[in-house]
Amino acid sequence: MLAKRIIPCLDVNRGRVVKGKKFQNLIDVDDPVKLAKFYSDAGADELVFYDITASNEERNIFLKVVEKTAEEVYIPFTVGGGIRTVDDFTAVLRAGADKVSVNSAAVKKPSIIRDAALKFGRQCVVLSIDAKKNNEGFWTVYINGGRVDTKMDAVKWAIEGEKLGAGEIVINSIDTDGVKDGYDIEITKIISESVNIPVVASGGAGKKEDFLKVLDKGCADAALAASVFHYKEIKISELKEYLYDNGISIRRII
Repeated sequence: MLAKRIIPCLDVNRGRVVKGKKFQNLIDVDDPVKLAKFYSDAGADELVFYDITASNEERNIFLKVVEKTAEEVYIPFTVGGGIRTVDDFTAVLRAGADKVSVNSAAVKKPSIIRDAALKFGRQCVVLSIDAKKNNEGFWTVYINGGRVDTKMDAVKWAIEGEKLGAGEIVINSIDTDGVKDGYDIEITKIISESVNIPVVASGGAGKKEDFLKVLDKGCADAALAASVFHYKEIKISELKEYLYDNGISIRRII
């Protein structure tokens, strides 16, 4: 059994880590370089860096911040936000990222997944999906930082993303994002059982039990979180011991 992963997420807006609820009311948190080093030293398995306004503002990601962050971490580092072309993949990987996350651009031009996977290998390509449950009871895909509802079925898009060459999927529930009331177990489980690549759950972590539930009942391969780590509400070392004690295969911090 592969070890489950704990992944802190840095949502970055113009060079600063921010956090909000359901993609709104952003509050300044910290410097991304400083925070990234803290998480790398604290025993996180991976780190995710999202430039959350790049796509909506139609600008390139801040590569200088990515470079400085990459210099401080010694764990796998995923970068996303404003990725529109294979050349953007190249630039971000050269800046120090190990993986590149694509969201809005993949919806608009799905071939970017295939082209990037062919050039860099599918292990470098992460398909990030922002999803929200509609009145009909299924989840649709949102783009541009959760601002635009594409009406696309999130589960079908995850399956298509794998076929195109994505090596991993991050499913972020807009309904639970920043609320700290638990991950969306239902959509995470559905997608995890629909694809054969790792699935990372995102949105809603508030307590240790939430991580246990999504890694167990939600069948997620990894759990991504921000607020509970940023505000020191949960220590990664203590979380990992809790998960280990509850039967989750996890890389412990000795």
